Amino acid sequence: MADTSRAKQFMPFAALRGYYDMIQAKNRVVEPKKEIVADEAERLSDKLNQVKKNMMVRVRYYQTDAYVNIEGIVTRIDPEFRYLTIVKTKIPFDDIIDVSGDGIVENK
Repeated sequence: MADTSRAKQFMPFAALRGYYDMIQAKNRVVEPKKEIVADEAERLSDKLNQVKKNMMVRVRYYQTDAYVNIEGIVTRIDPEFRYLTIVKTKIPFDDIIDVSGDGIVENK
């Protein structure tokens, strides 16, 4: 028996294709999106106004069904279309709940 044929017989076999992905999706806890109040919105707006291109930031935002944290360099800020791009991740302003980083001062 050739080595390549012999290796194929020991490859993993999944009898139920997609079953384990379905189980993981079912076990995932869906977190509802929080609505921010006016005071928080103003505080967040002040922080977003301080963000500049090429600045290292940490952003907490809502993605699909849970809150996610991302840290990286801001590659684009588009106030007209209301989104922030960190490396290659495009984040709408409406999904952002917190922004922090060097040079961002929280006004109280």
